[in-house]
Amino acid sequence: MTQAVPLHRASPHWSDYLPLSRGAWRNTTFVTAGVPAHLVALSVFALPWLDAPVSVGEVLLATLISLALPFLLLRPLNAMQRSRFWGLLGVDVPVPPRGRRDLRAALRSRTTWRSLIYHGLAGPLLAGGGLLVVAMWATGFGLALLYAYAWALPPRSPLSLTEHQKFINVLTVCGVLLLLVAPAVAAVVTRLDTRAALALLGPSRTEELERRVEDLAEKRAGVVDAADAERRRIERDLHDGVQQRLVSLAMNLGLARETLTDVPEDAMRVIAEAHAEAKEALTDLRNVVRGLHPAVLDDRGLDAALSGIAARAPLPVKLRVDVPARPAPTVEAIAYFVASEALTNVTKHARASQVEMELVRVADVLRMTITDDGVGGAEPTRGTGLTGLRQRVASVDGTFRITSPAGGPTVITVELPCAL
Repeated sequence: MTQAVPLHRASPHWSDYLPLSRGAWRNTTFVTAGVPAHLVALSVFALPWLDAPVSVGEVLLATLISLALPFLLLRPLNAMQRSRFWGLLGVDVPVPPRGRRDLRAALRSRTTWRSLIYHGLAGPLLAGGGLLVVAMWATGFGLALLYAYAWALPPRSPLSLTEHQKFINVLTVCGVLLLLVAPAVAAVVTRLDTRAALALLGPSRTEELERRVEDLAEKRAGVVDAADAERRRIERDLHDGVQQRLVSLAMNLGLARETLTDVPEDAMRVIAEAHAEAKEALTDLRNVVRGLHPAVLDDRGLDAALSGIAARAPLPVKLRVDVPARPAPTVEAIAYFVASEALTNVTKHARASQVEMELVRVADVLRMTITDDGVGGAEPTRGTGLTGLRQRVASVDGTFRITSPAGGPTVITVELPCAL
């Protein structure tokens, strides 16, 4: 999300109040450049009234034009101010999110009215502050140099030191005081202008929070997708690398067990044990690969993948899948792992005799219902894996509900958004 990030110090440093400091000149340049920028916006409002309309029709026309011109020129005026803040202060005034571009939406937009308040009300006041800073610098320099100017005049001149020394001394002191105060006034006007611009030209607090929520949601979706992609990569590496090597090892050991008939009995026993261990390791690795990300899920979708885990379950599973259009791969993976973990929980804890699993897609929602006739009493807080399922579903803004009264049945309902 774009935020207002000042490249310079957020608050004035003590050196900014020195007349010849870098900060003082930067602030003075900024407020001086703001005078014509604010007056341009003010002239847009005042332009229709320059001809001094007298009739009712002329007044109404001038009013209509003075209201229409700011709307038409609002975007260039905002861009001009943002360019001034970025170029002179290094402050980025974010652009609020754009809605519809028709006139009705613009009139109802808070962003439009906040911009008009900045240009129509805050702008003239800030321009007055800029003119005050310019006047203080100009008057201060003029009065501070008055002593030297009077000293250079002939003795009998009306402004000579001999005739008006006390008056010239007072004016010189006043000029020096103006030079000392001008940097502080420039810093104050700069801070007021910056705060007004960030509050009125930038996004509101509500818009900023909405943008931050959207940004966090996008980042979370990116993390979920990255994690799923990483599981796919690990599954491919294990399937194409380690699993193939174990298959080759088991085949070679089996071949040695069948063909080497003249080896000692102890050696044959070692070969047989190694062959059995290799087959068990291969079975375990296949289970790990299937748990990471089953290849059948990518190849044939949820129907085939869920049919596989239903067939491997130690109890009867009645499965119904009605998903005409495949959802995003991340949603498919979450639905698969939720179903797999739920069946595992039923097998370990529910003491059920059968399970019914239904998966349907309604519009942009993938709804899964898992029902067992076990003893019930399942609670996410008891460490049965339900908390992990809830967190996995929540990672894509899905909903997870469980109903499990004592004595059963237990019903798990999961809804996953498909518009990802």
